[in-house]
Amino acid sequence: MNSNNSHRRQDAGPVARLIDELHKLPGIGPKSAQRLAYYFIRMPEAEARSLAEAVLAVKERITLCTICCDITERSPCAVCDDTTRDRSRICVVEEALDVRALERTRAYNGLYHVLHGVISPMNGVGPDELKIKSLLERIKSDEVEEIFLAMNPNVEGEATAMYLHQLLAPLGIKLTRPARGLPAGGDLEYADDLTLSRAIEGRQAF
Repeated sequence: MNSNNSHRRQDAGPVARLIDELHKLPGIGPKSAQRLAYYFIRMPEAEARSLAEAVLAVKERITLCTICCDITERSPCAVCDDTTRDRSRICVVEEALDVRALERTRAYNGLYHVLHGVISPMNGVGPDELKIKSLLERIKSDEVEEIFLAMNPNVEGEATAMYLHQLLAPLGIKLTRPARGLPAGGDLEYADDLTLSRAIEGRQAF
């Protein structure tokens, strides 16, 4: 009896660890983590290995563009390396997913800069944790005429946009933001293409 209980505790080790690791993912609560874990247990071994290899490949092959800080397999990334892009404009976004969302609209032909987060004192994230220093270096070295601050229209996004506005305004560069077609509290990556296109085309002076 004791042997069986000990055996069950040992078996639960990797399952409990998997649930804990899945729970660390954004948007995954305890129950979702449990459901995913038991889905993986039932998954054929070949599929499980394929998933694990895909995760490792991302960590091994993906890097940050040395110019815009977007995620890429080669640096400079395809956008920064594209000589047909308007190099006088830089669109500043929070995350790499926002670049994909804006690119789908085909309404913007400038360059990007990914901050990799927002200012959030509650979560211990200050300006120094974001890719702001590299943005300033780009502005000093490139012939930038416009900075398009495409932050998400929520509290943290607004705070980050205001910080950048105060930082960049003395440089005399045109600062714009998306038109207010974006819903308050929404995220760029979830907005439909038409709404994003109109927000880009109707961007306003900050």
